[in-house]
Amino acid sequence: MIVFKLAVYLRPYKKEVILGPIFKLLEAILELLLPTIVALIVNHGIGERDSGYVYRMGGLMILMSLLGFGASMVCQYYAARASQGFGTLLRNKLFRHISGLSYAEVDTFGTPSLVNRLTNDVNQLQLAVAMLIRLVIRAPFICIGAIIMSLILDFRLALILLAATPVFGIILYLIIVKSAPLYRSYQRKLDRLGKVLSENLSGLRVIRAFAESRREQRRFREASDDLTVTAIRVGRISALLGPLTTLVVNAAIIAILWAGGIRIDQGHLSQGEIIAFINYVTQILLALIVVSNLVIIFTKASSSASRVNELLTVESSITDSTGAAGAADCRVNVQAQAGSADVPVIAFKHVSFGYSATGELALQDVSVSIRRGETVGVIGSTGSGKTTFANLIPRFYDATEGSVEVDGVDVRDLRLEELRRKIGVVPQKALLFTGSIADNIRFGRPEATDEEIAAAAEAAQAAEFIAKLPEGLATPVARGGQNLSGGQKQRLTIARALALRPPILILDDASSALDFATDAALRKALRDYSRELTVLLVSQRVSTVRQADRIIVMDDGRMAGIGSHDELLRDCQAYRDICESQLPLEEVQR
Repeated sequence: MIVFKLAVYLRPYKKEVILGPIFKLLEAILELLLPTIVALIVNHGIGERDSGYVYRMGGLMILMSLLGFGASMVCQYYAARASQGFGTLLRNKLFRHISGLSYAEVDTFGTPSLVNRLTNDVNQLQLAVAMLIRLVIRAPFICIGAIIMSLILDFRLALILLAATPVFGIILYLIIVKSAPLYRSYQRKLDRLGKVLSENLSGLRVIRAFAESRREQRRFREASDDLTVTAIRVGRISALLGPLTTLVVNAAIIAILWAGGIRIDQGHLSQGEIIAFINYVTQILLALIVVSNLVIIFTKASSSASRVNELLTVESSITDSTGAAGAADCRVNVQAQAGSADVPVIAFKHVSFGYSATGELALQDVSVSIRRGETVGVIGSTGSGKTTFANLIPRFYDATEGSVEVDGVDVRDLRLEELRRKIGVVPQKALLFTGSIADNIRFGRPEATDEEIAAAAEAAQAAEFIAKLPEGLATPVARGGQNLSGGQKQRLTIARALALRPPILILDDASSALDFATDAALRKALRDYSRELTVLLVSQRVSTVRQADRIIVMDDGRMAGIGSHDELLRDCQAYRDICESQLPLEEVQR
């Protein structure tokens, strides 16, 4: 069963998993003895008018009830420890696993689905573990024990209970077969609802700007209604289990009372024994209702376990391919070649890339070398492959064909952490984390000093607006940087990359929210910040890249040209078309 594949996360809680059911079993044994003691009180105490016997046996029943209560509390404690610990370990494992996945796998699952698996599915498994310890042994033991005790009291009457057992088994089987696929469907639709909700909350300003609130409300309502329909179908099937169980057991009770009455009249059964018999049947009824609920819980848990295992079995397409020795050799190679002027800091060698194996290529046969300390612009129309080109350098994706090299070493031969420490990336979407401004700038290098943070902020053109804030660098940043403007967030993300002090800096359209004056000041500051810094400027704006040492022109996934601004104006039609759409005509024609 899929659920048991996750049992490895219960290993630290062996004691709780073993002792919890033992204490619950002790409670069940004491509970099974109570109806027999009641029969003795009725037959001997009340029947023979022996009040002393009634008091003694009554005291014994109270003592047994207190012991049972104590055993139950110990079991509850162990169940809570084991289930919560299991959930914590599994959540941590899932989070580490998700953090290690590449962009390709994260895109495949989708953020809402990953969040649901990490929260809702793990919570469902936690509940299953708690019920496993508390009730999985107790409920069947009560059923079997009550039947055995009934057989001891009167074999013929107990046959009625035995006859009802297969009927209950058939009901359980049908409910599981019908409900299990619906639970899986429910989880998928919950993912869809989460996706719609996430898009609506993150795009709230856009929705309101286009006055599309009603359409999005309708879209959310459709997803919610679809989920509701499935939930109702699951609920209807699950709701049948309790009443059908009660019906079967009550039918057995009626048959027992009818047959028991005949046997009492014949003198084969005492009044105390029939009372005890009915108590055992009631215990069986209550235990079967518990079993019914357990079936529902474990059916849900099975669906959740499938989703969690599906995620855990996915391997990242981006992995560290070198061992410790290989990594050491690569570091020696990098250090030996890093100072050489002959070795390009970045090299693309006949690189092609597609986001899916059967889809269209986003990059086709790209070859280019970038020297240390060079500022290179990458420009092209939307969808031309600019961002894809940049994402291959820190190995967010692997090239489908060809190779990408950093300091003369294929990026696939470098440890991911080592590679990404060499590259400061400022993505298109400026994302900040909760904390202070200083915490955000220090994000990639926690040991950075206040002076280094101030220098990075100065180079990123962020020092001026930070100084105007009441708390300066200590100013708190709201979730996602919602208390800052787009330009302020972009400058802080650039400062965060600079604080890492990387030899390579990739600015992926990172100045789109900046005015032209600030953009120009930023480019000048980057040159002054470090003469050894290799800068890759990815942009759609000619003004951003025109002062670069060289400009790479991307067109439909191919390199349409490379050279300086003047050279490309003269020799590259694709670049000339971009300039004509953005610059004054006389400037293009001169």
